[in-house]
Amino acid sequence: MTPRSKGPVHVVLVPGYWLGGWAWDHVVPHLEESGLVPHAVTLPGMASRSEDRAGLTLEDHVRAVRELVEGLDGPVVLVGHSGGAPVVSGVGDAVPERIARVVYVDAGPVPDGSSIGIEVPDDAVDHPLPPWEDLAADDTPHDGMDDAMLARVRERSVPTPAGVVRSVVRLTNERRKRVPVTVVCSTMPAGVLRDAIAQGAPWAGELAGTDVTLVDLPTGHWPMFSRPADLAQVIAAAAR
Repeated sequence: MTPRSKGPVHVVLVPGYWLGGWAWDHVVPHLEESGLVPHAVTLPGMASRSEDRAGLTLEDHVRAVRELVEGLDGPVVLVGHSGGAPVVSGVGDAVPERIARVVYVDAGPVPDGSSIGIEVPDDAVDHPLPPWEDLAADDTPHDGMDDAMLARVRERSVPTPAGVVRSVVRLTNERRKRVPVTVVCSTMPAGVLRDAIAQGAPWAGELAGTDVTLVDLPTGHWPMFSRPADLAQVIAAAAR
């Protein structure tokens, strides 16, 4: 079945590093009110801190989301936040015919042969959530999140498998470029990204030659926490 076949519009929500499907709890009700069918994903190894994450790679995460997508009847909109971007890119590369649109939330597609860019030791199994101050200093701010919210996220966070962080993205299917893309720009203004695409910046190369819609949603790196209703509105518009 193609993405434009009749049926409900499914929105597959892939969280970034350290998060599970719970990260979308305040987004899901708004999507449902818009008539969409959301699926908040908890990736392999991310259900609890007690899980065994040894040996898990990006391929495992891509496979899990791909299997979910292939089991859905109707159009699918893939949403990837931050470190979830390589996952949705991989699924879009594997089964582009099943994807109506990809939405990147404060993220973008990582070029073929690249990684997310975070270094972890070769012998590490886990990559735990760094201190908020360190993340903010590394251009990953938490604007819009109060202390109670930050504490709740840290309490529920699960280390990302180090093998996933180290993984290199492999994109081989040129048909992925036919899938429309929406980028939700939270920490980087849409104008900056638009200029980078036009100027041929390597890190934005996957967006060149693609049907891209850029939407400004100024806040911190985690709009599902800081502006969930507004984020849901952007996703719903993208799904339409």
